Amino acid sequence: MNYTLHQLRIFLQITESQSITKASEELFLTQPAVSIQLKNFQDQFSIPLTEVVGRKLYVTDFGKEIASAAKKILNEVDAINYKILSYKGELAGKLKFSVVSTGKYVMPYMLSNFSHQNKGVDLIIDVTNKTQVVESLELNAVDFAMVSVLPKKLKVERVELMQNKLYLIAGKKGLNNKNLSRRKIFEQSPLIYREVGSATRAAMETFIIKNKFEVRKKIELTSNEAVKQAVIAGLGFSIMPIIGLRNELKNNDVQIIPVKGLPIETKWNLIWLKSKKLSPTALAFLDYLEKEKHQVIQDNFDWISAY
Repeated sequence: MNYTLHQLRIFLQITESQSITKASEELFLTQPAVSIQLKNFQDQFSIPLTEVVGRKLYVTDFGKEIASAAKKILNEVDAINYKILSYKGELAGKLKFSVVSTGKYVMPYMLSNFSHQNKGVDLIIDVTNKTQVVESLELNAVDFAMVSVLPKKLKVERVELMQNKLYLIAGKKGLNNKNLSRRKIFEQSPLIYREVGSATRAAMETFIIKNKFEVRKKIELTSNEAVKQAVIAGLGFSIMPIIGLRNELKNNDVQIIPVKGLPIETKWNLIWLKSKKLSPTALAFLDYLEKEKHQVIQDNFDWISAY
C-alpha cells in the first residue's frame, strides 16, 4: 500500500459527493485529475471501491469502510496540525456552521475578520434550508447554526445578530399592470415560493393565510437566488428578505411593493445546543462576535435602514 493523504481526501470527497464532477468542484480540481487519483487509489485494492450503474457512481460497501477509515486518518492529521499551531500560541481548530440560505448574505461578514486574525482556524459552512439546518444542529454535526426562526424543540443558546426584513417585491416586467390592487397581486398573479422547509416560505405562507388571500398560481424554486432571478425575469411576485437585494434595488431591477403588514421582521440568530461543550476555538469566536458584531453590521448592512 502506498496511498497518499491527497488520495484519501479525494476519495473521501467522492464518497460524500457521490459524483466525480461534484467532488472536483468541491476540491477545486479538474475532473480528469480527480478521476486519475481515484484510479491510482483503486489500483491499490483488489476489491472495488466504487461502481457505475446507469452513469451514476455508487460507493461499494468495501468503499464505505475505506472512506470511514480515511475520515479518521484525516481527522487525526488535522488534529496534529492544530496541536502544532496551539504550541506556537496560535488559535487553531475547525468550526462547522450550518446556515439557512439567506444567511449566506450575513455569515461571511461575521466570520471574515475572525478568519483573517486566526489563520489556524478552518471554517466549514453548509448553506441549506431551515429544516436541514435544524437537523444538523440536532445531530451535533455542527458547532453553530444561523437561523431567523428559533427551533422550538431544541434547547439552544443564542447570540442575536441583526434584523431580518421581508418585503413583497416585483421586477420591471411584473409591474406592467399597475392597476392591480394588493389583494389582486396575491390572488391573480403568479407567486414565487421557496421550497418546503424554508423559513422564508413559512413566513410568506403565514402572511398569506393571515390575510386570507386565495393564491391561484404558485411557482416553487429551491434557492433565494433562483427566486430573485425569476422575479427579475417577470415570472411573478415574491416575499423575500431585503438583505439579498441590495444591488437589484440599486439598479432598479426589482421594486418593493408597499403592502399593509409588511415587512415581516425577524432576527438573525447564531445558535448552538445548550448541552454542547464548545471548543476553545468556538468560545473564541463567540467572544469575537460579541465585541465586533455591531461594527460589522454598521460597516456592511447600514443600507438596510433606508427601507
